[in-house]
Amino acid sequence: MNRLDHLTVIAPTLAEGVAHVRDCLDLDVPFGTRHLYMGTHNHRLQLGDRVYLEIVAVDPAGHAPERARWFGLDDRARVRADWDAGRRLRGWVASTDEMGLVLSAHRRVFGSEVGLPPQNPEFGFSIPQDGSLPLDGAAPSFIDHRGDPTRMEEIPDLGARLMSFHLTHPDPVGIEQLYQALAIERAPSVTQGPDLRYRAQIAVPGGLKLLT
Repeated sequence: MNRLDHLTVIAPTLAEGVAHVRDCLDLDVPFGTRHLYMGTHNHRLQLGDRVYLEIVAVDPAGHAPERARWFGLDDRARVRADWDAGRRLRGWVASTDEMGLVLSAHRRVFGSEVGLPPQNPEFGFSIPQDGSLPLDGAAPSFIDHRGDPTRMEEIPDLGARLMSFHLTHPDPVGIEQLYQALAIERAPSVTQGPDLRYRAQIAVPGGLKLLT
């Protein structure tokens, strides 16, 4: 089964990402982890139904990996430009038990499976060779938890719940067809728009909020 795993706010710095989510949701998302194998770090927040929010950025205290980082984070200028243009909820990740099947059909979109951490892989993650977001972020990255799904009890639950997830895109029909071909449960709805932009309605203790 392929299903929504988590939403990603891709930030120039972790502090900016946390501040943006605070402004949108009125919640302070706690620190998550350092990805020593990617030179990145994150904050995480449960969104209900085994879905969570990740705020991810390059770790200035980390070491550059031997390959391109995930989520397009090596292209600092592009990350900053997207951020300044308000494209902050920038992508999402889908979980799969059939990574080989997904990649064999769509390798040009999703790249190759990378076992992480490299020395003792615990999960597989699809990353294009240059580290870019699949279809500029309109398509998800894929994660194969390899029988050990995310331990949700390790992710803070502050009462936030994902109510809807939406994408505007210049080619909504093409993107919808891809989602249908991939059979992804809880993929975002898609409508016509001048550029790629995500928004998520999230219920928090203070009411219904919009994350962009």
